[in-house]
Amino acid sequence: MSTLWKSRYAQRTLGIKSSAIRELLKVTQNPEIISFGGGLPAPDVFPVKRFEEACHKVLTEQGAQALQYGATEGYGPLREMIARNIARYGILAKAENVLITSGSQQALDLIGKLLINRGDRVLVEAPTYLGALQAFNVYGAQYVSVPVDNDGLITEQLESCIRSGVKFMYVLPNFQNPAGVTLSEGRRHQLIVLADKYGIPIVEDDPYGKLRYEGEHIPPLVVLDRQNLRSDNGFTLGNVIYLSTFSKTLAPGIRLAWIVAPEDVISKLVQLKQAADLHTSTFNQYVAYEVSRDGFLDRHVKLIRQVYRERRDVMLQALHEYFPHEVTWTHPQGGLFLWITLPEGSDSSELLPAALAENVAFVPGDSFYPNQLGANHGQEGGRHMRLNFSYCQPEQIREGIRRLSVAVKMQLRSAHAVQ
Repeated sequence: MSTLWKSRYAQRTLGIKSSAIRELLKVTQNPEIISFGGGLPAPDVFPVKRFEEACHKVLTEQGAQALQYGATEGYGPLREMIARNIARYGILAKAENVLITSGSQQALDLIGKLLINRGDRVLVEAPTYLGALQAFNVYGAQYVSVPVDNDGLITEQLESCIRSGVKFMYVLPNFQNPAGVTLSEGRRHQLIVLADKYGIPIVEDDPYGKLRYEGEHIPPLVVLDRQNLRSDNGFTLGNVIYLSTFSKTLAPGIRLAWIVAPEDVISKLVQLKQAADLHTSTFNQYVAYEVSRDGFLDRHVKLIRQVYRERRDVMLQALHEYFPHEVTWTHPQGGLFLWITLPEGSDSSELLPAALAENVAFVPGDSFYPNQLGANHGQEGGRHMRLNFSYCQPEQIREGIRRLSVAVKMQLRSAHAVQ
């Protein structure tokens, strides 16, 4: 590799690494490989016909506006629709509290620009979403981590971590990526109280909230924060920045997500976004609005839940049938992922080549732990792997789990032989 340009890069690029998931997707282009690696929605549930009709309508009736530059904040009717929809979950916001972004990844990047000075500590779950770590690493974040269990972030360990000095918390309360676990309501209250006590803002990332397959809806952190502050003013006051997306309910290719926050926060984010890309695609916003209106999005989400619930159940049943008893896994109530825990001493990164030899792929768990966490957390990550159940057809899921079980059993036999 030439060093000519390497010496010219800004210091902020030194810690940047490629996404393990993005790199794995290149390998899994082989049609023989059954991939549980990417966080991919099922293409067979994309509402292609509805998009076709919406594109035609937008171009016919509003073509000149849809193909023009737009406001940085986003398309007004789309922002108003989002505010109405989230109100059903108790989130009181106006269109002025909503910023449309080019996918959740841009939302995370903008929040990193807004909040992180080099060396600032960000409190995250262990494990946590790889894309957030990538976004925050660019701005020189350090990390304080709190482990999760089947009820989500272990809040009993939270206060001592907060006291170490953190700038904000980044939390995925619903069907967490990668672990698939959901933060219990009791722990949500504890988290909110501690955040208020120490004045620590929360970034609540909720891409999967609508994709619940069992159990009761739990109020978002942003709602509990308002109740804790005894405020009926919505986002006039508040300690939570809320993120969500159309990627998991309509299609990821349109790259549309949103941030909901107090107006002064939105104003500052708008300035940062203007410097990044001026505004999110006008045409995509117009089309997404047309696709979603008249109750279509609600009806479509019901279909997605039905399809993904079946696929989750097929994966859980196949794991029960094929995997050795020493291996355990989470039982997600929604979302796209479950989290496998291998016996102590196992290494999922070493398992991956054996799995690929069996024509099946997954994401090793160490990808979801910050590098700054040290050797102990690296070893903990090595015991895990993330499996996606939304993308593959049920029969592929069964066959993929069977193939993966071959690789797992082979590794466990080798470990026992060494002992």
